[in-house]
Amino acid sequence: MSCTEARYSFELYPPRNERAAEALPATIDRLAAVRPDFISVTYGAGGSSRTASLEVLRYILEHTDVSPMAHLTCVSSSHEEAHRLIRDFLDAGVRRFLAVRGDPPEGLTAGEDGIGDIRTTAELVQLIHRVQAERAPYGELDVPELHAHAVLDHREHVQIAVAAFPNGHPSSRSVSQDIDALLAKQAAGANLGITQLFFHAEDYFHFTQRAADAGVDFPILPGIMPVTSPARLKRMLELSGEDLPSDLAIELEVEPTDEGRREIGIAWAARLGERLLDGGAPGLHLYTFNQHEAVLSVLDRIGVLPAVESPRTTSEESATEREPA
Repeated sequence: MSCTEARYSFELYPPRNERAAEALPATIDRLAAVRPDFISVTYGAGGSSRTASLEVLRYILEHTDVSPMAHLTCVSSSHEEAHRLIRDFLDAGVRRFLAVRGDPPEGLTAGEDGIGDIRTTAELVQLIHRVQAERAPYGELDVPELHAHAVLDHREHVQIAVAAFPNGHPSSRSVSQDIDALLAKQAAGANLGITQLFFHAEDYFHFTQRAADAGVDFPILPGIMPVTSPARLKRMLELSGEDLPSDLAIELEVEPTDEGRREIGIAWAARLGERLLDGGAPGLHLYTFNQHEAVLSVLDRIGVLPAVESPRTTSEESATEREPA
């Protein structure tokens, strides 16, 4: 796929305070203006951000033309609670989901009781399809000549993405185990993969080739992010379990200015994104940290944004994009 034909999408998380809530609509509007394939919204384990996630998803549905993707996790959820949450998302108009296993509550491990009824991502994928089938068992088509409805032999389907780990899930024993997990998710009905953060294109290409050789046939989007400070890099490594990219870390550490570090992070992500697209990746999924300017700058440098929607580069907008506390 050429860069000019590339698809791209973004990830947001629900606002964590009033100030963030006030700023998020403008960020969503700026991201939606470049016509991404979808914007995903994270969801806290155990329902910790259920209401906030729904509010963000509804804003995307009501104020943009972009399709929202709702995250769902298995952790600390009964079948009844998960069923109700999926139904709430579907009733709101969501037709795309990212199903993830999630991290167990502190003090528990993945095999212990108390984590929830749904033990695997594959089970969650199956449940999403089941709830959708129950909610819309068939479709109807108006037939004006007969003043009636014709029952269609198909129902509206949902897109269900799942996580992929180019360098292995922290709890997996081997890459083969990660590939087997993807195959199980595919058998359950998953139809898209989105990777965890990684820092070298070869990691993605090696992983997706092994997945394809094993029989995984859905597209796997590479997830990338412009890392614009040492603190953000540290946080990303904590969340992803990835090894420290020493060259990027050194560049960020020795650069004395915020603007210089921002430029390093954007340039790094743009080079990575271009390499991925040139190598055949089906698109790019960008983790935004709820800030639009850096990710739009990455896409602009790669050359995939509509010309009329190139991000502003004025000092006024740059001043609005500060590192989170």
